[in-house]
Amino acid sequence: MTKPKLFAPANYGFQPCSYHEATPEMIADAAGGCGPGGKGDKYVPDNILGLSVTPSCSIHDWTYHYGETPADKIRADEMFRNNMVRQINAHGGWLKKPRLLIAQGYYLAVHWFGGSAFYANVNEPEEMK
Repeated sequence: MTKPKLFAPANYGFQPCSYHEATPEMIADAAGGCGPGGKGDKYVPDNILGLSVTPSCSIHDWTYHYGETPADKIRADEMFRNNMVRQINAHGGWLKKPRLLIAQGYYLAVHWFGGSAFYANVNEPEEMK
């Protein structure tokens, strides 16, 4: 199994964002994982049929935290899908196709329903009243 190249913002953990290959240290330092947090994590596992996609999820969480515009959200979601596909392709095996289908479901979930999580970090609390 080859280790896939995952991509993250150039200053992953810092601002501003421009994209480059994420180092192992950056991935290891990333907080979070898959799922919305709390009880919701029970329904969104950090692995897809035995393959951990935590690095892809952590990079996505970071990009949501520091993103500011609708274009940032789109880039974050597309990078998330791209990173999961890279992880799955690098692992290969007979579970590749089912894993890709599940990864597409993860992507569609954040694409369609991730707006509230993304914009929660963009708007000041007083703006949300």
